[in-house]
Amino acid sequence: QVQLVESGGGLVQPGGSLRLSCVASGFTLDYYAIAWFRQAPGKEREAVSCISTGDLDTYYEDSVKGRFTISGDNAKNTVYLQMNSLKTEDTAVYSCTASYGRPCTVVLRPDYYGMDYWGKGTLVTVSS
Repeated sequence: QVQLVESGGGLVQPGGSLRLSCVASGFTLDYYAIAWFRQAPGKEREAVSCISTGDLDTYYEDSVKGRFTISGDNAKNTVYLQMNSLKTEDTAVYSCTASYGRPCTVVLRPDYYGMDYWGKGTLVTVSS
């Protein structure tokens, strides 16, 4: 079965850390752009970060630069999102997507919906 499955979400206090995982099954992540998006209740989808598995270029939205790190492990067919110094405004459902042969600069556009695969998401709640 072809799918992306996210995990690692949960409840964390402000200033804490979480590591999200995005595991691909049924296909390999080679030459895909893997992006993380988030959506908070009542808000629109927001791009977070992206990694190109071909050349390992990474991209971050300004709101998470310096706090989040995206990385990939092709052997495990997994992309990670390490989130540090979490803030209450980071609370959202985080989903990963896979786009074959697309650069991250395209995938992260707010009007781009041409992803090949979407995960169902994992909830991150930052609260004291």
